[in-house]
Amino acid sequence: MLKLSINGQTTDIDAEEDTPLLWVLRDTVGLTGTKFGCGVAACGACTVHVDGEAVRSCVVPVSDVIGSEITTIEGLSPDGLDPVQVAWIEEQVPQCGYCQSGMIMAVSSLLRDNPSPTDADIDDAITNICRCGTYPRIRKAIHLAAKLRAEA
Repeated sequence: MLKLSINGQTTDIDAEEDTPLLWVLRDTVGLTGTKFGCGVAACGACTVHVDGEAVRSCVVPVSDVIGSEITTIEGLSPDGLDPVQVAWIEEQVPQCGYCQSGMIMAVSSLLRDNPSPTDADIDDAITNICRCGTYPRIRKAIHLAAKLRAEA
């Protein structure tokens, strides 16, 4: 048994140590907000926070996160009102929505490290792929989220 701290709760996990964190979160724990996209850390749909840093969970063995705090989209905000989530709704970012949980987690990490990113900062940090191409709305929402966080 492995002990993981997920969204502030310690959970016993029965999984092989080389199992990707994504599959432990989805299949073992039942937190399906984290999505499978590519399986090679290219798309970002599986982004979660590990000790506050955005990581692509499809390539992280569960053994690498023992002793770390894992936060999924379900744990980002108890009421779904994190400034990034609010900005996403306000700017109507999602089209199909599949990539959005990973995108929101990546943006949340960016804004923690850089509370007022420029467009160039956003381009450098947010490499998640959106098949619907909502990048202009995503950029607008990131700037709004930064403003909302500054006002909070």
